[in-house]
Amino acid sequence: MQATIEISYYPLGNQQYEQEVIAFIEKLRDYPNVTVETNGMSTQLFGEYHTLMHILTGEIGEILHQKQAIYVLKIGKGELRYPS
Repeated sequence: MQATIEISYYPLGNQQYEQEVIAFIEKLRDYPNVTVETNGMSTQLFGEYHTLMHILTGEIGEILHQKQAIYVLKIGKGELRYPS
């Protein structure tokens, strides 16, 4: 099943939060079969549902193991792109 996940990442207690967000997005871009699109408020991931969830479980878990952060996720079935 194809899915879209909109994700917002808020590192806590760090003045250099932009660098952390960019590094997180770049890690997501390294995965094959996942399309990553960004805008000023969030990042959208497009791909197979189980693949996306597996990736996010690992990447988010790694960050939360090291530091305080908040993630906000919206998950929808199919490829839900904003019209351009």
